[in-house]
Amino acid sequence: MKIEAIHLSVLDLPGRSSLFSLTRSREDGRFYWRSQTQGPAETEIHVLHVRTTEGIEGICTVGDARYSTLRPIELEHMRALAVGHDALDRRGLRELLHHAARSAFLAPGWFGALDNCLWDIHGKAEGRPVHELIGTARPYCEAYYNIRSGDLDAALVDAEYAMGEGFAALKDHFAQPWRRNCDWLRRLRQTVGGAIALMHDAAGCQYTLDEALAVGKVLEETDFLWFEEPLPDRSLVELQALCKSLSIPVLALETLMHDMDLCRAWLQVGATDLVRANARVGATDLLDLAEFAARHNTSVELNGPGGLFGLVHAHMVCAIPNTSRYEYFPDGSRDELGREIGLLNPPVPANGVIMPPSGPGWGAEWDWQRFRAKTTATL
Repeated sequence: MKIEAIHLSVLDLPGRSSLFSLTRSREDGRFYWRSQTQGPAETEIHVLHVRTTEGIEGICTVGDARYSTLRPIELEHMRALAVGHDALDRRGLRELLHHAARSAFLAPGWFGALDNCLWDIHGKAEGRPVHELIGTARPYCEAYYNIRSGDLDAALVDAEYAMGEGFAALKDHFAQPWRRNCDWLRRLRQTVGGAIALMHDAAGCQYTLDEALAVGKVLEETDFLWFEEPLPDRSLVELQALCKSLSIPVLALETLMHDMDLCRAWLQVGATDLVRANARVGATDLLDLAEFAARHNTSVELNGPGGLFGLVHAHMVCAIPNTSRYEYFPDGSRDELGREIGLLNPPVPANGVIMPPSGPGWGAEWDWQRFRAKTTATL
């Protein structure tokens, strides 16, 4: 079964990210960058279609909530390299495209959507869901809820709401100066009690190493599950020091997770304990990284919903043994938004768990009339 044709649908969607300005302010003895929203950014989403000589079509979005477009030059390289290739030889095609990236000056992971389309083709050819092709590790997976974090009172109310909806794991994005964050983290633990798993995502915090160490000690005292992006991912030496000094696992590499070689290197040298990952680089690469992490007695933790508005990661969290939870954003921008372009079954957690569909491939169900109506171009 050969790859016969590749094309791309371009669709308009409501903005999923905002434009913002940055200002510098002084607080708690040092300077911080603070952002101010300037309104939604114009956006479009690309959906890749790969058709085989047997007439099976594999479909996946490019990227997920981010990196959602494919450049024309990438599409042309993809066609030149992949058309005529065995559609079931994902690993061989991955090696080919990975090698081609250097000569074509393409970013790591640029062909992830193609790989995901090939998994869809494989599942449809066999009449089986992707998680079953890989080997189902669990029939469903616990999800964690990202609480609204700009204001402490609102965060505590949202945490109570999430628990009422059945979520047993919550993540904050508190981005205050470190001392205030420590107070908020203690308040959050007091509010939810000891049975709820908590994670602190420090992506917007701008901690120094000493501040991260102090926050990490509070997280250990209050029994948090992990400390996410405590320092910039490229701060390898400081991350090594932090990992050595804390017992709470450090989760890093969200800004580097497109590059599997860097993810492996950081893990090998002790610059992270847990590895952030996303199937937008392709499910094949993600599975390889998960196996590598398993050999180092750790896990990959998936960032956001992956492709197809959550369907890809719903499969992956049920197929990868060494991952713990599905990341859920409650505002609908990562999953329900798929209905805008005709996806009939974006996955949404129920009672705090996520379950992939049972249909073949990724199991996406489409209203094709709506999809075509939302399509502004076909490349």
